[in-house]
Amino acid sequence: MRIAVIDLGTNTFNLLIVETGENGAFSILLNEKLPVKLGAGGIGKRIITPEAAERGIGALKQHKNTIEKNHTDHVHAFATSAIRSADNGRDYANRIEKELGIDLEIISGEKEAELIFKGISQSVPLEDEKVLVLDIGGGSNELIIGNQHRIYWKESFNLGIARLLERFKPSDPITHSEIQLVESFIDNELLTLFESVRVHKPSIMIGASGSFDTFRSMIEITDSKSVKKISPSAVSIDMQAFTTLYARLIASTVNERKQMKGLEPMRIEMIVLAAIFTKFTMQKCNIQQLIQSDYALKEGVIRELIVSYT
Repeated sequence: MRIAVIDLGTNTFNLLIVETGENGAFSILLNEKLPVKLGAGGIGKRIITPEAAERGIGALKQHKNTIEKNHTDHVHAFATSAIRSADNGRDYANRIEKELGIDLEIISGEKEAELIFKGISQSVPLEDEKVLVLDIGGGSNELIIGNQHRIYWKESFNLGIARLLERFKPSDPITHSEIQLVESFIDNELLTLFESVRVHKPSIMIGASGSFDTFRSMIEITDSKSVKKISPSAVSIDMQAFTTLYARLIASTVNERKQMKGLEPMRIEMIVLAAIFTKFTMQKCNIQQLIQSDYALKEGVIRELIVSYT
């Protein structure tokens, strides 16, 4: 059975096509992302602008064409923060269904967090020790505490990097005082996380896809020994190597980041705030180990779909 999922995120529209096997296993045939910036110009106003809407329609047309070429048996499309929080998000979903024939599910932040954990649990060999999962998006960031047995706590925060960019409009390069303002804001917004961390005491952070893919790529290029495979789809990243990358990023200008190897063009504007969010959260939660997982939300959705189709 061949399944396609389309993830309508705030920054990118992602397509994953898999072939299912026995006992819930699957192999990835295609994993493609298209930059959309659906939240640009409107995320702080709770709207999807006409320009962003058109970029999204164009990306979906490309994904639909790819799906048709790959002869999939099932297609499932879902939307996250930008669409669920926009006042015209439901109207946009209706337009997608009418113009492209794509039925769109708008998932809650709580459901998104649950699916992310299902995704990383197929990538990272979880044990009894509790871990803190972080998925950094454009519109929202999901944080989950769990282990191989269950999820103990989860929450979706409207602290995605597109929102932070629009709120703080950092200088180029970002200044020390601006970093302090961002950290103070994050500190105040993540109170429920810090309370849960005091109870559950996770010492490992698993970064799910997105920005963490970029951190991994950039570190591998400059210091490959700092990245070690722990499974076919997850690596351990040396904490000092991440700290070194963080210092490099916060000191950089946009033009300098354009020349950095391993940094995708779509993340040039957002990677600095993503690094600040990650480093501050790790320090505040006393994280001792960092893991990057290739699998996240889309793979969690695939897992649920396989169960429902069999």
